[in-house]
Amino acid sequence: MIVTHINGTSDNVCKCGSWLAHWKNHSGQTLPLYCPEDGCLQKPEVGAHVQIDNSADRSWYIVPLCSAHNRETGKSLDVSVSVMLVPAKAGRTCGKREEAVARTASSSERTPTRI
Repeated sequence: MIVTHINGTSDNVCKCGSWLAHWKNHSGQTLPLYCPEDGCLQKPEVGAHVQIDNSADRSWYIVPLCSAHNRETGKSLDVSVSVMLVPAKAGRTCGKREEAVARTASSSERTPTRI
């Protein structure tokens, strides 16, 4: 899958502690042994912000990359289709549980249930 590594997104924050932790928490996958960029044998060390190339979907996603490929902002990367892209929007992932619990608590007097 061809994705573009987005430039200037490092200021965005996530409640998971890091973007790599965000990917681990929400992908349902184990961290790959190697960077998912085609032919790379380096260890993935960061969660990088990417967009899918040639797609109407302009959403931001997180994918694990090695440090070298993480420095290639604005470039297209050919990442393995076996590695899941996780939405970077916290409201759809790490913020979802907390938002749901807050809605439950504010809409009734009972103790929030696990979601």
